Amino acid sequence: MQNNDSAINNNNNIQQNPSSSSHDNASIQNNEAQSTLSNNNSALPHAEESHQKHSPLDQFKIHNFVDFKIGKLDLSITNSAFFMMLSTLLIIVFLLKATSKKLLIPSKTQVLAETLFNFVNNIIKETIGEEGKKFFPLIFSIFLFIFMCNALGLTPYSFTSTSQIAVNFALATIAFLTITIYAIIRNGFSGFLHMFLPSGVPVLIAPLIFVLELISFLIRPITLSVRLFANMVAGHVLLKVIAGFIVSMGLVFGTIPLLFAIAMIGFEFFVAGLQAYIFAILVATYLGETTKEH
Repeated sequence: MQNNDSAINNNNNIQQNPSSSSHDNASIQNNEAQSTLSNNNSALPHAEESHQKHSPLDQFKIHNFVDFKIGKLDLSITNSAFFMMLSTLLIIVFLLKATSKKLLIPSKTQVLAETLFNFVNNIIKETIGEEGKKFFPLIFSIFLFIFMCNALGLTPYSFTSTSQIAVNFALATIAFLTITIYAIIRNGFSGFLHMFLPSGVPVLIAPLIFVLELISFLIRPITLSVRLFANMVAGHVLLKVIAGFIVSMGLVFGTIPLLFAIAMIGFEFFVAGLQAYIFAILVATYLGETTKEH
């Protein structure tokens, strides 16, 4: 009898408090909705991470190859530094091999080295003249280094060091300081300033011309570095995008972008040499300006 009475009382309590039961059901539904929303939100970072994983700009990220620190001084070798050292090593090995045996009938390596030598030498003669012979080691080294970094960046699993504007700016700064110091030593400080004021300029506009010429001279390291940086980044991003089309379009329809990618790689090798040539001839031209009368 007591059990029956307690059951009847429980039923009465349920009937008297229907709102509490509906409140519990609403709480359960809210918890399920919040759980679903949290699961969806947790999936968003994974989707973004998957999207960023295939970004064409990932190939330009700097990361350490070898971690090395002395106290607070970080001397780690990055991927950019590694491929710059590798480019330098390949150039040294190539030149040593080409000049080790000076044969009457030159080998292919010697022919290539002599062709590069004459190519840079002609640039210097045409832009600077005989006075420019003293700058041959600088311009020849810059040309070979940029070309090797550009070409090495087109090989699989490599890194294009010239895609980093800091590297290009360092090369441009070396050339700029050489030009400035030589111009002051050769022409004197007054002669150096006279470079920015061509003869025959009217007196009224002379201050404006001087300021414009000075600004154009000071921004040369920026224009040199940005030009090389932009060309390298644009070409490699385009190759990455085309490679993505090859994968997404499958074996049959991916043939067209594959052929286009092969053609683009050949074109990028041409651009690698062209950008090294442009950088070298601009440096030679700027040096040639210091030897001319204004």
